[in-house]
Amino acid sequence: VENMDLECKKFAREIRNLDKEMRAWDAFTGLDSKVKNMLTALKAVAELQNPAIRERHWNQLMQMTGVRFEMDSDTMLADLLKLNLHNFEDEVRGIVDKAVREMSMEKILKELKMTWSTMEFQYEPHPRTNIPLLKSDEELIEILEDNQVQLQNLMASKYIAYFLEEVSAWQRRLSTADSVISLWFEVQCTWSHLESIFIGSEDIRAQLPEDSKLFEGIDVDFKELAYEAQKTPNVVEATNKAGLSQQLEDIQSRLSLCEKALAEYLDMKRLAFPRFYFISSADLLDIVSNGTNPQLVQRHLSKLFDNLAKMKFQLDSEQKPTKVGLGMYSREEEYVSFSKPCDCSGQVEVWLNHVLDSMRTTVRDEMTEAVMAYEEKPREQWLFDYPAQVALSCTQIWWTTEVGIAFARVEEGYENAMKEYHKKQVTQLNTLVTMLIGQLSKGDRQKIMTICTIDVHARDVVAKMIAQKVDNAQAFIWLSQLRHRWSDEERHCFANICDAQFLYSYEYLGNTPRLVITPLTDRCYITLTQSLHLTMSGAPAGPAGTGKTETTKDLGRALGIMVYVFNCSEQMDYKSCGNIYKGLSQTGAWGCFDEFNRISVEVLSVVAVQVKSVQDAIREKKKSFNFLGEEINLVPSVGIFITMNPGYAGRTELPENLKALFRPCAMVVPDFELICEIMLVAEGFIEARALAKKFITLYQLCKELLSKQDHYDWGLRAIKSVLVVAGSLKRDDPERPEDQVLMRSLRDFNIPKIVTDDVPVFMGLIGDLFPALDVPRKRDLDFESFVRQAVLDLQLQAEDNFVLKVVQLEELLTVRHSVFVVGNAGTGKSQVMRSLNKTYQIMKRRPVWTDLNPKAVTNDELFGIINPATREWKDG
Repeated sequence: VENMDLECKKFAREIRNLDKEMRAWDAFTGLDSKVKNMLTALKAVAELQNPAIRERHWNQLMQMTGVRFEMDSDTMLADLLKLNLHNFEDEVRGIVDKAVREMSMEKILKELKMTWSTMEFQYEPHPRTNIPLLKSDEELIEILEDNQVQLQNLMASKYIAYFLEEVSAWQRRLSTADSVISLWFEVQCTWSHLESIFIGSEDIRAQLPEDSKLFEGIDVDFKELAYEAQKTPNVVEATNKAGLSQQLEDIQSRLSLCEKALAEYLDMKRLAFPRFYFISSADLLDIVSNGTNPQLVQRHLSKLFDNLAKMKFQLDSEQKPTKVGLGMYSREEEYVSFSKPCDCSGQVEVWLNHVLDSMRTTVRDEMTEAVMAYEEKPREQWLFDYPAQVALSCTQIWWTTEVGIAFARVEEGYENAMKEYHKKQVTQLNTLVTMLIGQLSKGDRQKIMTICTIDVHARDVVAKMIAQKVDNAQAFIWLSQLRHRWSDEERHCFANICDAQFLYSYEYLGNTPRLVITPLTDRCYITLTQSLHLTMSGAPAGPAGTGKTETTKDLGRALGIMVYVFNCSEQMDYKSCGNIYKGLSQTGAWGCFDEFNRISVEVLSVVAVQVKSVQDAIREKKKSFNFLGEEINLVPSVGIFITMNPGYAGRTELPENLKALFRPCAMVVPDFELICEIMLVAEGFIEARALAKKFITLYQLCKELLSKQDHYDWGLRAIKSVLVVAGSLKRDDPERPEDQVLMRSLRDFNIPKIVTDDVPVFMGLIGDLFPALDVPRKRDLDFESFVRQAVLDLQLQAEDNFVLKVVQLEELLTVRHSVFVVGNAGTGKSQVMRSLNKTYQIMKRRPVWTDLNPKAVTNDELFGIINPATREWKDG
């Protein structure tokens, strides 16, 4: 055909070159058209040689030209030329085009058949029952989605007619497969979650007999389906079985009934012991399913109580624990025995309420005793007879009493009464500070540090009253203090501040540190207590590190009340907030919502309604009230506080209806010097005042004179961590002068983070503040030799500077939860970390190293997220 084509083109050229006069001749026109038609026909024949053309296309061609012929191996070119193809040029092109398109469709469908004939499900056995469960296969889902899109594109093509049935059949199959797979995973997930509850836990079966029966039916059906499915591993065949999706939907609807019953059951438990509102459903299920075994519930106690970490149980003759609780341990291992043994048998919510009552009664009884015994022996001996919380509260009660006595004597005309009391305070405080330097157990040291912290404030208040020549107990400077008093008639402790009075709540707080009280703290206390007194809520606002959250928590500790702190985020919706308020109202605890203005505005306006309904109920002194359509009990000591950081990224303005419910309290930068001084006293430094001045001056100057680096922080949190280091250095080396100890901790703790250009300035400042002091670094030569070995093992050079960096990283990790290693590329950041990791391996410390690139994961993957549908928390 090609040769003929060339010949014809040659003829055409020759015809064109003939004389012009010939063009009028008939012979010329006849020959010309014959050659042109031949060319067209040959072109059409060439197109018809396309491999895509099938039998059906030849038939279409014959229909068009109206000539019949047999298309087989004997067909001649002459037969094709008989068709007069030159008259049907466009039609031929259309047929060929269609054939090509249909061929590509055929190819796609062929691939599809191939793919799905080999595509099989993967299974993994269920851990408890070994039932084959479908394994989620990302690749399978991806191919399924891609192929569905491909089929959709085919359906949209105008050449679909011939394949219409086949394509729609595949579309049906794959969409069924898609829906069945997703349904299957949902059912499987719910089933395995509920299986461990309804079949794995005897307690729940006993308490939800009907639902357990219902679940057993589901269980049988699901297992049958699972085994059936395993027999046909092919994805398309397995999912397209008749009636499968109806079966799954049926199981799913029955499972949701079980889930609903379970949720209602958990809500019942939460109503019976409202602190259950503050733990996740998974934890609550764990507690409920082990409810009759107090030993197994112990590990959750710290989530339910402020500082009750575990309990001591009575042992029977075989040294096995019985269900009788004898006492409680705090996280710091402080042990307090219950006033009378606590019965922990029966339903979990019942005996947890017993524990709660025992805890409160015990704290109250201890206080009654301690208040009476205070005057019988010197205070520094009396301290050790009682738990830290009780000793502290009674110290505060007696302070109020003794100031009251001093005022009474001043009024009787004895002018120096207050001054004499002040002298007594100073002596008492010095006794405690001296004790701190000596050998104390960890618990006793913490206890005395806390009492020191509060004592310093008590001393300063009295000094201030003397300076201002206050002579009666009605002066505001005295009324504005938080004053604890013991009422003998009611055997209760009350806290008064201004005109507000609060009953102490006797939550066991263990042996925890307390905040340094500065004038700012006092002011914040007044605002927060007044807002509670007026049945409103408090809202401390201010920049980071001014102590908004801590002050709220500390006020709660001063009143012996449980304070729950919730970190608010964009993920909080009105349901999760509502659940929290529901829990708070029934427990009478305080909730502090940190960074409240990060919650989105839509949620905040609903929250306003929720908070208002709680406040109204307290105002009307109701015993129970309607909250979100549910009747719940109300314990009037409930308090709701929110803290806000103004003007940060990702913060919203509060809606007006919410602002009206909260009393704002502006927090400014606190008095660092005072805080520093009191913390130094508590760490056992005698010359605290002078050292605090040097410390804070250094930090002020650093802030002003050093370059501005992103990672520099000269704020409150940084100050605190240096003080902790200084305290431990002082105890390790009690003979060394105090200024040397402080200088060493200031220098060695800050040098690692200071950039090279700033080091001379920083060292200069230290030299100016601590003149003529040159204290060597505290070195651990054994550790350094391990580091050198590790560095060489990593085939690096163990030069002193590099080893120093590794040691500094180790020192920082002992006082910090997390450490940033910052620097330009190629300065050896990763190698420093690797070397420390290697050092730990050599020292047999079993370090765990996990690499994570935060840019490669989303926020929710990194930090965890609440699934909005199930309200379940998924860890990051």
